Amino acid sequence: MADSMMSKAATMEIPINSNGDSRNLAEDDSLEQDLQQVMVSGPNLNETSIVSGGYGGTTEGIIPTSSIKGSNMHHASSNSSMTAEEATRGVAVEKFDIMKKWGLNTYKCTKQMISERFGRGSRTVDLELEAQIEVLRETKRKYENVLRLARALTNHFYSMVQTQHALGDTFADLSQKSPELRDEFGYNAETQKLLCKNGETLLGAINFFVSSINTLVNKTMEDTLMTIKMYENARLEFDAYRADLEELNMGPRDAVTMARIETAQQQYQIHKDKYERLRSDVSIKIKFLEENKVKVMHKQLLLFHNAISAYFAGNQQQLEQTLKQFNIKLKPPGADKPSWLEEQ
Repeated sequence: MADSMMSKAATMEIPINSNGDSRNLAEDDSLEQDLQQVMVSGPNLNETSIVSGGYGGTTEGIIPTSSIKGSNMHHASSNSSMTAEEATRGVAVEKFDIMKKWGLNTYKCTKQMISERFGRGSRTVDLELEAQIEVLRETKRKYENVLRLARALTNHFYSMVQTQHALGDTFADLSQKSPELRDEFGYNAETQKLLCKNGETLLGAINFFVSSINTLVNKTMEDTLMTIKMYENARLEFDAYRADLEELNMGPRDAVTMARIETAQQQYQIHKDKYERLRSDVSIKIKFLEENKVKVMHKQLLLFHNAISAYFAGNQQQLEQTLKQFNIKLKPPGADKPSWLEEQ
């Protein structure tokens, strides 16, 4: 019965041994019945009476409090209290069911995880998809290293540009105060100012490169990895319920066991559908991520190469043309500073 339901097109099971013991699960039904019985048979605190005799006396000495308020008020308050009481009980039972389902699911998944960890269970493996996931994780690690180095380059180059700017101002000041070296200080000041201007242009290109890599790594790839995490959790749940169904099928076939097998079969099918749906989602996202990565990196690597080459070749016109080609607009000096109204 289980063999027919566990056919897999692109997956396979790696069996190791048995999946552990689940004999404690038989106590769940009796636990639920006991708790519900306690909740239903509890005392009705809304029905009170005044007892005039001692404990165990006859009913002649009991004066109902409802007679004090009148029969109409008694019926109205009784109906409202019963409605509120039933609603409270319904909420309590619903919360209990939710906690029970969560506890059973956690128990099964934990048992499956431990069984896999110690080599006593079996897990479903899609070899092709697992290889793609591992490649994605390795690619993300390498791109994170590229992002780290590009940010370091940006910080060092920014410091160099600021130093060139300060050096140019110093040369210009000395050119005014040293008549005998006016020309020498003058053209050095102009050179540093030109280098500073080209450096700011190159910084714009590098910042655009860093921003694009950051989006690719920390948003696009991270979104796919979040779906992969959901897929791995669904795989663990699927294997846990599959192992539970296999154990029940190997046991006796009495009436109680058949009912539990039917319930386990339904849960197995639900988690199988969830697992297959998320497996399909992961495959699609990995495919689109690869296409997007190639498209983005082709553009960014071309930008990085052209900007660096133009800067170190001293070709200011080509450097500016590169930024226009990729629609990069530089912020004017002081654009990040708040206005005088914002400072107030």
